[in-house]
Amino acid sequence: MAANIIHGGCLCGAVRYEASGEPYNITHCHCADCRRSGGAPFVTWASFRRNNFRFTHGAPREIAWAGRLRSFCARCGTALTFLSQPDTDEVDVTVCTFDYPDAILPQDHTSIEDQLPWIQLADDLPRYARTRIK
Repeated sequence: MAANIIHGGCLCGAVRYEASGEPYNITHCHCADCRRSGGAPFVTWASFRRNNFRFTHGAPREIAWAGRLRSFCARCGTALTFLSQPDTDEVDVTVCTFDYPDAILPQDHTSIEDQLPWIQLADDLPRYARTRIK
């Protein structure tokens, strides 16, 4: 495994994971889908290659909806991962489930056209109406 390994898990500890390699596409997503499923005004995600991510303890519950696959802890409800489609080679992981989320620096804000009107962004990160420009 790569030297850079990020460990994390759910609130109650029933599900744990590890991700190796450098995270990428670290974003604050303001889309309605993330807000509703996360129960928050936005969700901060980090992407990893799917073959560099694995659950190490417990088994999350997975829900397929609208062609997407989300995982969460069945005991405490913590949102853990998102797959844009079942066969994608990328997994998005909720940064706040990392053991050390403060070690990760977000790169931008996406889907700000869906941003709640009472959110006042005070950082100077790039902002994209929908997705980032490649």
